[in-house]
Amino acid sequence: MTVEYTVIEKVPSAEAFCHLRVAAGMSPRPLEGARAGLPHSCYGVHILWQETPIAMGRIVGDGAINFDIVDVAVDPAHQGKALAGW
Repeated sequence: MTVEYTVIEKVPSAEAFCHLRVAAGMSPRPLEGARAGLPHSCYGVHILWQETPIAMGRIVGDGAINFDIVDVAVDPAHQGKALAGW
C-alpha cells in the first residue's frame, strides 16, 4: 500500500493550525489569534494525508527585507518521513 500525501500551498485552517501545534509538542495558540493572524502570512503550506492535515509551515515577515520560517510542525505519527523537506 502506498501512502499518499498531498501538498497544499496555503496555510491550513485555524483549527488545523492549532491542532498541529499541540500534536507536534509546540505551545498552544488561541483559535481566535490563529484566525486573525494566519491570513497575514506571506506564504503557507500544509500537507494532507487522507484529507487530514498532518504537517505545516509558513513564512511571515515585513514584506520587504525580513522573513522568518515559522510554525513548522509535523504530526508525530508522520515524523521521520522527510515531509518537512518537500
